[in-house]
Amino acid sequence: MQHPIIATVSDFIERNQLLCHERRYLVALSGGADSVALMLILHELGYRIEAVHCNFRLRGAEADADEQFCVVLCERLGVKLHRVHFDTRFYAEQHHVSIEMAARELRYHYFARLANAIGADAVCVAHHQDDSVETVVMNLIRGTGLQGLLGIQPVNGLIVRPLLCVNRNDVEAYLKAIGQSYVIDSTNLEDDAVRNRIRHHILPLMEQINPAAKQNIARTSAILSQVAEVYQTLISEEAGHVVEHRLASDGITRFDSIDIEKLLACRQPHDTLLYILKEKDFQPAQVEAIWQNIHAATGTLYESVSHQLVFDRGFIVVAARLEQEQRAYSFPIESVYKLENGWKINITTEPADPLTVSRQPLVATLDAERVGMPLLLRPVRQGDRFQPFGMKGMKLVSDFLTDRKVPLLMKKRQLVMEDASGRIVWIVGQRIDGRCAVNAQTRHVLRIACLPPQQPQSL
Repeated sequence: MQHPIIATVSDFIERNQLLCHERRYLVALSGGADSVALMLILHELGYRIEAVHCNFRLRGAEADADEQFCVVLCERLGVKLHRVHFDTRFYAEQHHVSIEMAARELRYHYFARLANAIGADAVCVAHHQDDSVETVVMNLIRGTGLQGLLGIQPVNGLIVRPLLCVNRNDVEAYLKAIGQSYVIDSTNLEDDAVRNRIRHHILPLMEQINPAAKQNIARTSAILSQVAEVYQTLISEEAGHVVEHRLASDGITRFDSIDIEKLLACRQPHDTLLYILKEKDFQPAQVEAIWQNIHAATGTLYESVSHQLVFDRGFIVVAARLEQEQRAYSFPIESVYKLENGWKINITTEPADPLTVSRQPLVATLDAERVGMPLLLRPVRQGDRFQPFGMKGMKLVSDFLTDRKVPLLMKKRQLVMEDASGRIVWIVGQRIDGRCAVNAQTRHVLRIACLPPQQPQSL
């Protein structure tokens, strides 16, 4: 006979349209009771699932034993298991965050990359009703707005939570009924984390006052969720007035520019900023720091796991972090070169013709006899100068970009091309050096085309 929890979760999934049998999903599997129950329930309901286990290297042999438990369980069920190991302490030190926050950032960033790699539509995590109640209490203690009173939601971007309709007792009763073991993370029994103290002390005291305390908190959160929908519509409209989605000079990098003056004129500026930056993986504490420092000096930098934010002359500019540091590339002869980031550089020499002069930002046409090979593509440096085409004198590249109203964050990522003499011949995507421009006496044209990843090579 099927356990009642199966029908409860199935109804919750259908009611909230969380999953579809035709699609593939990842299940975050720690080996604990909640995640084990989640995987067993979804497996029994016939969903296409693969498991993912993160070993944070925080508990030595105990963590390794948890990993092995997951291996054995997945082999028994015939579920493919993806495993990853993190140096969590090193990450926490490097990013100046707590161990708890480091583990959270590492696993969710990895979940997103893995889901994209295998074509999974969502990542199922095992938060249940008690977790949501604990989150509400924790937010109240720390101080929160409306969003903090909603608890944990069934869907948050890529993350789906099918167990929010049941509590911890339901999960443990289910596993006991089917004779399924699970591992116990010893750190969950300690009181050094805020959530654990709420779980072990505060909520039990509240239940002494009213045995239905947790259910009442959950019910209140559900009511507030309806209010929040209206409020979020307002905030979304506010955000649309203050954020401009822009394209960098490379023709492919997108960034957001937030007008600070317009932001402060919003009816709810703080929550509007939170709404904008939450999508960029900035944590509430980071957003609070940014809000408190809203008139910060130009160049003030904040980073999330996926984005960089820089204050820039009355604006806040936000762009995705570079997946790898920019480096220099040397091109000794005319050819096609593929860079590590997927871009291609196509360098050719062709007879001069009026039609060969490019007006496309990612294609430079130069007088071949005035440019010495090899060419060097590199990030801009402080003090770089060139003679912008159409101007007579030399100009600092940084000043030129400022005049072009290029945001500081994009200026730092600007690439230049220099020739064998060390002279900058092209500010990529912006302007060539006038001293090597094609003119009436040009016999051969050096054509440099930058081809972005997955873009048609028609430049």
